Amino acid sequence: MTSDPAPASVAVRLAGVDKVFKTGDKATTALVGIDLEILRGEFISLIGPSGCGKSTLLRIIADLIDPTGGVVTIGGKAAAEARQARDYGMVFQAPVLFDWRTVEDNVRLPLEIMGWDAARRNARAREMLELVELGDFLGHYPYQLSGGMQQRVAIARALTFEPSILLMDEPFGALDEMTRERMNSEVLRIWERTGTSIVFVTHSIPEAVFLSSRVVVMSARPGRITNVVAIDLPQPRNDETRESTRYFELVTEVREALRAGEPEGGEHGSDDAASLTSADQARVEDGIQ
Repeated sequence: MTSDPAPASVAVRLAGVDKVFKTGDKATTALVGIDLEILRGEFISLIGPSGCGKSTLLRIIADLIDPTGGVVTIGGKAAAEARQARDYGMVFQAPVLFDWRTVEDNVRLPLEIMGWDAARRNARAREMLELVELGDFLGHYPYQLSGGMQQRVAIARALTFEPSILLMDEPFGALDEMTRERMNSEVLRIWERTGTSIVFVTHSIPEAVFLSSRVVVMSARPGRITNVVAIDLPQPRNDETRESTRYFELVTEVREALRAGEPEGGEHGSDDAASLTSADQARVEDGIQ
């Protein structure tokens, strides 16, 4: 019998988490019975049909919304306590940068709010911009950067205060395919260097497989965890990873897990289930038939 992970090794613990949204007399059940443990240093992706509650679950972890039932603990602390301790960094689908502030000013904004002295926050902002390879763009403004570069600024900002957990809500969904692949490699490099636990919401099966330690598969609403797929691809991951037979086997395993979680007679074609490009599909057929 395998013993439970020691509390110190668990970054996030969700036990029996439910979420019901109420509007007047109407109630919509978004999540039911979510049980999940995320270990320190893991890269976990949440994937499921559109509207299954992936982003809702991420916001519950971040203490941005309250669960209707169940318990959320972050490193052994209540979610609200962890938020007040700034244990979280968060990156949204849009970079949410201030156009009138330079790249450097955007990155050091959280440190200004926290009251860091000027020298310390300047040094930290520049360190994080070097980490995301934007050290030459300190004085640029967001409108002067590409979409991928703007997201790297948002990641640098989220990491400035050294959060133990980085929460990422479809951060690359609006990027073109080639930029998205580069950003996948970039975020893996940052994860390896920082050791931060990452919880990543995505609609893309290939992205989830390429990035993750484990992929958490969710059902259509009300969202439940129907499967957790361990990703045993070696590190570091690169273009050769995307061409490997094992990668395509895991892509297929996650896709089949998504289909198995669909309601009887449910419609296919959710954003998650339709995430392979035609080129990817051809490589799957060539690689694992």
